Formats: sequence, C-alpha cells, structure tokens
Amino acid sequence: MPSAIVIGGGLAGLATAAALGSASFQVDVYESRSFLGGRATSYPLNAADEASETIDNCQHILLRCCGNLLDFYKRLNVADRIQFHRVFYFMEPGGRISTLSAGRLPKPFHFTESFLRMTFLSLPEKLAVSRGLLAIQRERRTRQDLDRITMLDWLREKRQPTRAIDRFWNQVLVSAINEEVGRMAALHAFQVFWLGFLASAQSYQMGIPSVPLGELYGSDAWRRMGNVTLRMRSPVEQLVVEDGRIAGVQLQDGVRTADYYVAALPFERIPALVADLGLDLAPFTHSPITGIHLWFDRSITQLPHATLLDRTIQWMFNKDRGRYLQLVVSASRSLTDMPRNEVIALAVRELTEFFPAVREARLEKAHVVKEVRATFSAHPGLEAHRPVAQTRFGNLFLAGDWTRSGWPATMEGAVRSGYLAAEAVTGAAGSPKKFLLPDVA
Repeated sequence: MPSAIVIGGGLAGLATAAALGSASFQVDVYESRSFLGGRATSYPLNAADEASETIDNCQHILLRCCGNLLDFYKRLNVADRIQFHRVFYFMEPGGRISTLSAGRLPKPFHFTESFLRMTFLSLPEKLAVSRGLLAIQRERRTRQDLDRITMLDWLREKRQPTRAIDRFWNQVLVSAINEEVGRMAALHAFQVFWLGFLASAQSYQMGIPSVPLGELYGSDAWRRMGNVTLRMRSPVEQLVVEDGRIAGVQLQDGVRTADYYVAALPFERIPALVADLGLDLAPFTHSPITGIHLWFDRSITQLPHATLLDRTIQWMFNKDRGRYLQLVVSASRSLTDMPRNEVIALAVRELTEFFPAVREARLEKAHVVKEVRATFSAHPGLEAHRPVAQTRFGNLFLAGDWTRSGWPATMEGAVRSGYLAAEAVTGAAGSPKKFLLPDVA
C-alpha cells in the first residue's frame, strides 16, 4: 500500500486525505493544532470551562454549486448536517425586507419574479443589474481581460448605477470572495454570478451547517476509512530533502517518512517548510474577515439570516432562536485595528437600525473573532502566480485554496485543491484516479 503524509488539517488537507484514503493509500495527516478545519473550524468559547458552548470562528456557508465540497461532506457522511435555504433576505436600515428566490421561469430567468418585486433597488437600477447579468452570460467566455481588470472597472464599463453597485453587486461579491469589488479580479466575480446565479435554477441555494463546523470533521468518519490517521498537535517543522526528493518530515521528536507528501498549508507558511520551490509568493496578500458573536437576553428576530445593506455589518445569521446572532464582515480592513469593545458597540448600534428589538434587549455577552489572514486577496493578475499541485520535487505536492484550484479562496476552492493534489499523487504513483467533480456548468 503506497503511503502519503499530508501536512495541515484544514479543508484542503482533509480533502486530500479523504481522496487518497479512498484510493487505498495509507495517509497520515499532521496538524499542529488540537482541532481540524483550519480557518473553517469551531472551538469552545471558554476553553477552561468543560460546559462552554462551541462556536464557529466565523459563519461559513456554501451554495448548491459547491459540488466538490458537498462530495467531501458525503465522504465524511455529514451531508445531512447542511441545511439549505431557498430564500435570501435583503434588509434595509429601518427594517424593510426584500426577498430573492427562484420562481417558475427557466434559468437564467428564474429570479425574474422575485427580483422585480424587490424594493431596495429602483426600477432603473434593476434594469441595469439585469443588463449586467446578461452581459456576464455573454462575455464570460469571450473576454480575455477579466483577470487584468477589477470587477468595479467592469461594472463602470457597463454603466451600473452607484447604488446598484453598493446594494447588489458589492453585497453579493464581497461575501463570496472576501474582497471589495474595487480590488477583486472580474474573473472571480463572473464565476460567482455564473455558477451561483445563472447556470442553474438551484445552484444559488445557501447551505448552512446545522452543527458547529468542527463536528463536520469528526473522528467517526475517519475511523471508518481505516487507512487515514489524524495526528493532532504534531507540527511539521520542515521537509527533509535528499537527492532532489523529499525524504521525510521533521517533527520535534524525529523524522517521519512516506512515499509521497502533500503540503496543505497557507501560502505564507510554505517558505519555512522547504527552502526553494521556485514559487513567486510576493504578489499574494491577505484579506481579513471579522465574525461578531452576540448573545441577548431575548429574541431579536425570527429571520434565519439576512444580508444587511448600507452598513459595515454585511450578514446576520440566527444561531439560536433569535437570541444568539452571528454577524459577518468580509474584507473587514476597517475593523482590523479597531478595539474589541468598539467593534461590539458598532455591531449593536447597526443592528438596532435593522431590528428595533435590540433597543429593549440586554447584551449578555459578546465575542469578536478577527481572521486577519482569512483568505488571499483575489486581485487582478494573481492567477498566473497561483501554483499547480506538482512541484519541482517529484514526490511533493501542494494543496490549499491559494493554489490553482479554478476557484477563489472558498471552502469549495480548498476542497478542489485537495482533490487535485490527490489526483497528482495517484498519477505519480502510476495509478491515476479522478476525484475532482466538474462545475455545474
């Protein structure tokens, strides 16, 4: 049985391990922390209290178009723990709600009925957005400059009104790609709207885990696989190179060896692992995400979730009967240096504009999670620098949402990278296997 060592227990590493395990590889996953999932994980709010509730570091969602992520959940037998929602709620300050959902018309016109009823855009703004969506469908295969321009460049070229950019395009894309439209490559924005909104009448449906993220990667599924071993609190210090190949991984207590190695780590950690892979990592920068957890003494709302317009807070997720809300701010550079108490005060103040019940409620506790290195910034020109799975070492491969997965930095992108790395490993072993599922269109 061929063997592989996977370095990193985030989604990319776990997807690599699951795929290789299904191909009869003996796989050891080395994770430096005591929990799995990387940046999509959960942990006790108070580690010193055994009865402490478990929270996600930030609310992570997926869409029906995330076929490889759903496949990964099926491999772990947890796909039933994802609840899909067919309605999106857009809230304006003052509390007015517009809903977006698929209707009776065929794709790509399935949103027409609800879109026309939405009140947060004027009729001219809706017509402009509709023209923009049809332009994406026409130009997605013909434009050659989509990785050289920002999405804001493209929107201005299409004469999108400022309010339509702020309230629709930016609201959707910042959450999906974790970057502002003035910083993200149009290439990625096109992909979001094509796969998530236009290519299928069901692909927009939003999946939210019904359990803490960490429970999705529980040990039961790995035990059933049998040949995948998770080694927690086992940081790999560096790779051992001999005669142009990887000869092992250096741990604190010695060297471990395998036939093949997969480095499933964030881009900033790769140089410390191995001296020279010939990668140009200089163009890679980070974009932050901030998660804000608020517990009130009473129910604030019955909505399951909502995207909040015109304010810093972008999304609200109802985690427990309206009393525990999780708020998300993507590309949250304005909050990175803001003190915790000011972030909480800002969140409560803005929530009051959408949910009047906040005025009468008492905030019982709050928690702020700033993921300063949440994702890479998907700026124009970066695609050429994203590496493929193969490296100059014949038995070392790369995985991670920053590699050339075909997707931006999402959970789907991470799993895709893991599957691609597993395909490269099986190819190098002389028994190529296919794991990556095609996009919905």
